[in-house]
Amino acid sequence: MSEELAFISLTEAAARIRAGELSPVAYTQALLDRITAHDGQLDSFLRVLADTALAEAAAAEQKIAAGKKLGPLHGVPFGLKDIVDVAGLPTTAHSQILAQEPPKAADAAVTTRLRDAGGVLLGKTATHEFAIGGPSFDLPWPPARNPWNRDRYPGGSSSGSGAAVAAGFVPMAIGTDTGGSVRNPASCCGIVGMKATYGRVSRRGVAPLSYSLDHVGPMTRTVADNALMLNVLAGYDPEDPGSADVDVPDFTAQLDTGVAGLRLGVIRHFHNRDMIADGEMAAALESALVVLEDLGAEVVEIETEPLATYHACNRVILLSEAYSIHRRWLAERPEDYSASFLERVLPGAFLTGNDYVDALRLRRKLTAGFNQTIKDLDGVIAISAMDAAFVIDDPDEIAKKYPRQARIPFNLTGNPALALPTGFDDDGMPLAMQIVGKQFDEAMIYRIAAAYEGATNWHQRRPPL
Repeated sequence: MSEELAFISLTEAAARIRAGELSPVAYTQALLDRITAHDGQLDSFLRVLADTALAEAAAAEQKIAAGKKLGPLHGVPFGLKDIVDVAGLPTTAHSQILAQEPPKAADAAVTTRLRDAGGVLLGKTATHEFAIGGPSFDLPWPPARNPWNRDRYPGGSSSGSGAAVAAGFVPMAIGTDTGGSVRNPASCCGIVGMKATYGRVSRRGVAPLSYSLDHVGPMTRTVADNALMLNVLAGYDPEDPGSADVDVPDFTAQLDTGVAGLRLGVIRHFHNRDMIADGEMAAALESALVVLEDLGAEVVEIETEPLATYHACNRVILLSEAYSIHRRWLAERPEDYSASFLERVLPGAFLTGNDYVDALRLRRKLTAGFNQTIKDLDGVIAISAMDAAFVIDDPDEIAKKYPRQARIPFNLTGNPALALPTGFDDDGMPLAMQIVGKQFDEAMIYRIAAAYEGATNWHQRRPPL
């Protein structure tokens, strides 16, 4: 029973709870038991909230018995990346800098939305330090590991969230994405991760890395679950300066519509010219395109600016903003940061105001150019990572492969982008692609992703725990 409950979908769990067929307490306990049995191998959680989770589940059960109105996630457990605030708990950002910080006074906006929808908070998940750097072994907590092979990297920076969802510890978790940090662990762990349009999901109460690039997003095992979760998360927040005051559709409404008649672009030059992807990763993308064509979509190749241009622009903006956020601690407590964090962020000290302004101007040009290129398309397919998950404790391999990705362009442009599995390599590690859409057209991305997922079975595989 515990194994079965660990891998039921979020959508099914919520429906069974509403129908009185599944006890929130039994469901929560089953997931806690699985965490106890297996997370010692993966370190996906920094803090498991067993007592409060069971209390919240019991309260959810009582609400059902009382016949009260239930939210769409009623009684379903979730995890939060530990840069997201929870009232009464510290937010450590996986860093010695904040390890002794007092508990937060209020929930983050996304925490509130998940709880208001009936979700049960199971715990706080591991992250790269302040959502940047890489897998570090010189921090107060160990890095999370990949459930498909614990010697491999689970992706980052939302590493614990990705590992926990893939391992069957939670059906949903929150990640953040500044240069791909929802889509990277989704790609490495064989799950679904959405970076919605910039401004679609509030970042209030989330430790910032780069104000103009940060996104918060849902991580799940299926496309339908992800769409359901975004239904809860999306919405205008006047207390987030980057929040967009736009209508929020039902992201689940088009999931069964299919792709017949849709016109999809594919950006091949990202992985066959700008960077050369691993052969198995590239072949999986081509196979996915065949599936979409067989389902009735038209696929056309498109060209954008080179990947290196996007990467350089993102680097200047991200490092300028990240250094500004951390400059006081970097001056006063540099020894409390990991070596990986310092290596990534300290170059920001040498960037000038001219560099930053030039990058912002280039960003506007890149954004306008990309949106002009895709104006007659329904969606765009691109590779996510050039390689499958690499060895977690090999510094040379990390330095070589960590930057080999094509997710950064869509943090710059703000377009919605979703990562989902496209297969497994010969070592049994997940392969993945991205589906990118027009601004605020997440519903179309989910439509395309659901059609592909429905024609394949990659999401049904389980890691060997």
